[in-house]
Amino acid sequence: MAGLGGGLAAFGRCTHAVVRALPESLCRQALRSVAGPEVDLARAEREHQLYVGVLRGKLGLQVLELPADESLPDCVFVEDVAVVCEETALLTRPGAPSRRKEVEAMKRVLESLNLNIVEMVDENATLDGGDVLFTGREFFVGLSKRTNQRGAEILADTFKDYAVSTVPVHDSLHLKSFCSMAGPNLIAIGSSEAAQKALKTMQQMSDHRYDKLTVPDDAAANCIYLNIPSKGHVLLHRAPEEYPESAKVFEKLKDHMLIPIANTELEKVDGSLTCCSVFINKASEL
Repeated sequence: MAGLGGGLAAFGRCTHAVVRALPESLCRQALRSVAGPEVDLARAEREHQLYVGVLRGKLGLQVLELPADESLPDCVFVEDVAVVCEETALLTRPGAPSRRKEVEAMKRVLESLNLNIVEMVDENATLDGGDVLFTGREFFVGLSKRTNQRGAEILADTFKDYAVSTVPVHDSLHLKSFCSMAGPNLIAIGSSEAAQKALKTMQQMSDHRYDKLTVPDDAAANCIYLNIPSKGHVLLHRAPEEYPESAKVFEKLKDHMLIPIANTELEKVDGSLTCCSVFINKASEL
C-alpha cells in the first residue's frame, strides 16, 4: 500500500493506478525464489486482465497501463520500482540488477502525473517496493535480500513527515510476502513463525497500536485495501479456490466490499496482489 497518504482520513484513497502488461519472457526468465511449475502465460494474462478490469471497471480508477518489455521479464511487478505517498514518488533501485531498467518507464508515467520525483541514485542502496508497508501513520521497511539499510534511509529522507522503522525479513522475498494493510488501522498478517515474528517487531517499533487480521496462509495476507468514495472500504483479496481458509477470515470483514482475485500463475514467480500496481491519489483538477 505504499502509495497512499494525506492523513488517516484519506488512507486508501486513490484516483489512478499504474500497471504493466506481462511479457512472454516472464514464463521462463522471471526471477523466482524456488524452482517450480512453469507459468501458464495465457492463464496469467487472463488473471491479470481481471485484476486490471476490477481497478478500471468496478472501482472506476484511471488505469495507466505500461507496455510489456520482453527484455524485462519481471516488469509486470510495478510495485517494486516506485513508492508513492501523497504528491511524492520515490523511484527505487531494485535489489535484483536485472530489474533496474524497469524504473525508466515508471519514471515517465509518474512525471506525466506531475508528481515530485525523487530518484535513488546511491549505488550502495537497494529498495524494492514490496518491502515497503505504509500504514497511513508510518512506514515499515523490510530488510531483505532485495532491500538494504541504505535504501531504507533514503526512503526516510524522502518522506520526512513519517516515521520509518526497519524489519528483518529472512524467510520470504519481501516484507509484504506475508503482510499488508487490510484497512486504515488493520494489518493483515500470515500465521507462519516468520510472519508473526515480523509483526511483533513492528508492534515493538511503533508508538501506535494496530488491529491485526491473522490469516492461515502467508501469501493470502497480501491484499489491497482501497477507500473509494462511491464504494467505501474495498478489499481485493486472494480467491477462495486458492486459499479457502484465509478467504473465510476476510469474509468476516462486514464493512468492506470484498473482491476475490485469483493470482495463481504470478504466484509461481513470487508475485502477489500488491506487486502488480502502484496507486496514486491526485487532486481533482487533473
